[in-house]
Amino acid sequence: MKRSFWWGLSSLFLAGPLHAQNLAGAWQGVETDAGDPRYYPAVLRLQGKDSNLLGVLYQEVGSQPNVTVTFQMEGARGGAGLQLKHVRKLNETGGSYSSYWCAGAIAFTYDAALEKLTGRATYRPVGDCDNGTFTFYRVKLKSAATVKAGALSTLRVSGRDVRWFADAELKKPVAEGNSYAARLSKTTTFYLTQGFYPSAEKIVTPVTITVTGKVPVTPPRPTPPTPAPIDTAVAAPPVAATPPAAPAPVVLPTVLFKQGTAELLPESAPALDRLAADLQAAPALRLRIAGHTDRLGEPGKNQVLSEQRAEAVKAYLVKAGVPTSRLDTVGYGDTRPLHPSPDIRNRRVEVEKLP
Repeated sequence: MKRSFWWGLSSLFLAGPLHAQNLAGAWQGVETDAGDPRYYPAVLRLQGKDSNLLGVLYQEVGSQPNVTVTFQMEGARGGAGLQLKHVRKLNETGGSYSSYWCAGAIAFTYDAALEKLTGRATYRPVGDCDNGTFTFYRVKLKSAATVKAGALSTLRVSGRDVRWFADAELKKPVAEGNSYAARLSKTTTFYLTQGFYPSAEKIVTPVTITVTGKVPVTPPRPTPPTPAPIDTAVAAPPVAATPPAAPAPVVLPTVLFKQGTAELLPESAPALDRLAADLQAAPALRLRIAGHTDRLGEPGKNQVLSEQRAEAVKAYLVKAGVPTSRLDTVGYGDTRPLHPSPDIRNRRVEVEKLP
């Protein structure tokens, strides 16, 4: 809601069928206006049923979190949608004689799959008030709320730029994104936030996963029998020499990709150019390029992404003049992390010498 001295009654219209949709909860988003670089982070909190909703609308000026407004709102279904009225202004900070908040009506559509509200505001013509566009997202569990103990379960939620925490104080991060693969041994509550236009009005959404059954117990391995004593009078056969260990794969720490894609970032070029020069200087050298991902998202998609990243590095080297016959690729998905997940260093590419 842009700023305006006038803040009388206005309506929030949710267009389209709303039957059987519960819109109660906390919605986080932003208001923008075409052609205007300013933006207004917003939080809409609703409670009650669609036929009788009460709510609070908070907004602040982008890059000026000290300039805010909070309205008490209430409404009921009627006609083509749901009408919310500004009952009264609860609080305003950072105002001046030359500033004002706009008010009017907003027509919203609801995307149940994304838990998204998209709205077009038409404001009362006061000052430069005209139109605005609202976008809100809500964090909501989209996968099963009950899982089996010890089973690998992919938990999925709605929202934008979601972060998962193990504690309400948000000091123990466990994952990022809309999905999290985990093995739970007991009923667990995660605390989720969104990075989509965060504001001083912090939203933390608890999501509880109920765990049934017990973690399967792996039987202990049988103890091998004690070997018979060796007769020292008999000469032991000669021990064959242990072959030297193969060199460990070399991590390319500066070869980076856009998150969730196989597109190389510009800062990857220097390391890959040096690698191409080394290969051209040693014509007999062959390499295997291995792609890896972090344990965020679904394992199947991570496997495909790791293979694509290895192929992207190969394509770069071939373009730099290295014959394709000297390069092999493989993807390990999220099966070989080097650091506790989540850690960006697990999203890596390694190279190793082939015999």
